[in-house]
Amino acid sequence: MLRFEIAPSQAFTSMARSVTQTKPDRPKNVKRDPVASGERDASVNRGASHKYSLLEKFEAGLLLRGTEVKSIRSGQVQLRDAYGLVKDGEVWLLNAHIGPYEHGNIFNHEPLRTRKLLLHREEIRKLIGKTQQKGLTLIPTRVYFRNGKAKVELALARGKQEWDKRETERRRTADKEAREAIARSRRA
Repeated sequence: MLRFEIAPSQAFTSMARSVTQTKPDRPKNVKRDPVASGERDASVNRGASHKYSLLEKFEAGLLLRGTEVKSIRSGQVQLRDAYGLVKDGEVWLLNAHIGPYEHGNIFNHEPLRTRKLLLHREEIRKLIGKTQQKGLTLIPTRVYFRNGKAKVELALARGKQEWDKRETERRRTADKEAREAIARSRRA
């Protein structure tokens, strides 16, 4: 009978696995949606700056259900008539329309349900004091993703009168004409 002995240093070398290296330059996910990755906003309230003077902005988290997140990622959000409300030390988002998820089932969400906003306690205290002033309100200006979480940009706003809107439009056209004149002078 033949007997083979293996030295301890040789016993573990036969068990070692070969490790293949991947390319480090390759991006993680090339086809990722720009809304989901945070490169593009899911929704922007363009009318807010026309109807209101935006004084101060806050970033708030949204308390959502699963199908709402999927609808936001697909861009089915409207902030046109939405506004924020501070009640009992909590901030709420009202009238924000998040469309139903197209592949949702019976557990799909209501499009116009009231959603809770997540802010720091100091920010809520500040908002309580500011929104009690006459003429100030909370208006959502945009919805976007940051680090995979849905966020809302809230602006503390004061409503504009008609003459304010006309003055803003005049200022905007004057600035545009000045930029065009500068561009023409550089070309010539």
